[in-house]
Amino acid sequence: MTFDFDQVFDRHDTGSTKWSRYAADVLPMWVADMDFAAPPVVIEALQQRLLHPLVGYSVAQNDLREAIVADLWAKFAWRVQPQELIFLPGVESGFNMALKALVQPQQNVVVQTPNYPPLRHAPGHWGLNKIELEFTPQADGTYATPLDTLRESLSGGGALLLSNPHNPIGKVFGREELQAVADICVTQDAWIISDEIHAELCYDGRVHIPTASLSPQIAARTITLMSASKAYNIAGLKTSFMIIQDAALRERVNHARCGMVDSVNPLGMEATRVAYSEAGPWLKELKQYLQANRDYLVDAVRSRLPGVQINVPQGTYLAWLDCSALDLGDPQKFFLEQARVGLSAGLDFGDHSQQFVRLNFGCPRALLEEGIARMERALASR
Repeated sequence: MTFDFDQVFDRHDTGSTKWSRYAADVLPMWVADMDFAAPPVVIEALQQRLLHPLVGYSVAQNDLREAIVADLWAKFAWRVQPQELIFLPGVESGFNMALKALVQPQQNVVVQTPNYPPLRHAPGHWGLNKIELEFTPQADGTYATPLDTLRESLSGGGALLLSNPHNPIGKVFGREELQAVADICVTQDAWIISDEIHAELCYDGRVHIPTASLSPQIAARTITLMSASKAYNIAGLKTSFMIIQDAALRERVNHARCGMVDSVNPLGMEATRVAYSEAGPWLKELKQYLQANRDYLVDAVRSRLPGVQINVPQGTYLAWLDCSALDLGDPQKFFLEQARVGLSAGLDFGDHSQQFVRLNFGCPRALLEEGIARMERALASR
């Protein structure tokens, strides 16, 4: 490999959220933040940018917009216009803006669970009625959307908060299911607020399908949220964007900033531009490394962590581990106290996920192996 993803960096005392939550002897494998250096071309561009000593309020320049437009076409064959982009300091602010602008108090907001905690909690910020729609487990270890229940839940309009690729189960929606979900939303006059922040991180030859790319009718009802933050590991630079192709809808949603959603970090915008326009070789090798990590993890869980179940993630760098057979009470607490491994608690993702934990395998192989070994020892000593 041209890039060294095996290098282990000491992130203690750097202000890292991931490495600050727990005591120094805990290996953190929780928040969606990879333990890899950002692409060298991004670091070099930031260093160049800082040669100009002013970092005041900034707006997106044409070269940034054009880099994103070109990237969306190259990766997903999705034709987007530069003016259809709205820049934000994070996808969380984007889906909250969309809910505030579009959903009425009497309507439902559907969230497929388990799901990313800020998506689960967003309807409550605006006093909206949330319906948590559980995925249906399939015999092959995948998860399916219960379409009839989705249709019924959106009978009065409202919105679907979609996560694709899905956090935490690693599901990458295929075209047929995504089309069926989107068609229901259009028929029911519901909005689709689609968090696609892990779009680049699909495995085994899969290619992400942006929801809005399915048809003009679907695009007219879709707010897409994307960022370079996950794939290129620059989340701390707080830069993301919405893609809204309908002009009237775009103005309506952007107006919902309501004095709460500020402008975007100038360094984040520069990092985003360079990531999309120059860091393709780095991303290609990262995906190979992550897929190998995923395979290593799946094999290790099945052979070394008896009682823990894992379905193969189709995308993201997050694994959803089912500890139901172990009778641990609180698996997150058990692995934290007995293995000194910090995982994400299942209850954060859904009320029926008490016996699950989420593990981040976006790290050098040595850290992944250390986490597995600690968990293995803890289970063996019960």
